[in-house]
Amino acid sequence: MNINENIRWLLSFYRTSEISGALFFGQLARSMKPGIIQHNMTQQFADEAQHSRYWTDCLNKLDMEPFKLARSYQDYYLKAAGLPSNLMEVLAITHVFELRVFEQYSHHKKIISQPKIVLQTLETIIGEEVWHLKWVRKALKNMEIEYGVNEVQSTIKRFMEADKAAYLKVTDEYQDRIETMMTA
Repeated sequence: MNINENIRWLLSFYRTSEISGALFFGQLARSMKPGIIQHNMTQQFADEAQHSRYWTDCLNKLDMEPFKLARSYQDYYLKAAGLPSNLMEVLAITHVFELRVFEQYSHHKKIISQPKIVLQTLETIIGEEVWHLKWVRKALKNMEIEYGVNEVQSTIKRFMEADKAAYLKVTDEYQDRIETMMTA
């Protein structure tokens, strides 16, 4: 497989997933009552939209146009986890999802032979992902009063199982591309 096509595909996949995240969080923020969670959710959907732009800019600097991909990581995720039924579940799935994003981007950073602009883009986005993890973790902690510690923890555990299933599905489907990227 051509390494440039794999880079183009992977960065396009990131870009598509960031667009999906922005749309998801934007819809959620619009439906919430004003408060700190709506405020942070609004910041997060703005960040996700920016991340998509960063990937688009990165691809352009590599003289590549993004692929128009039919699916994002969120599509696999919602199929495995189902739609969350309340705000605590939304935040729990967001927490698990953001952990996966942080892990994936951190893993990608370890590829030795990659363009410098990709590394710079990863570092910018990872810095913002840390804030996403922090605010969601704090909101979930505050919700333990309403839902109970066990309910919050069991919900996170349930979504972690779904995350594993979604990630395996993605890696199964795109194993050749991912392996080529990691071993190049």
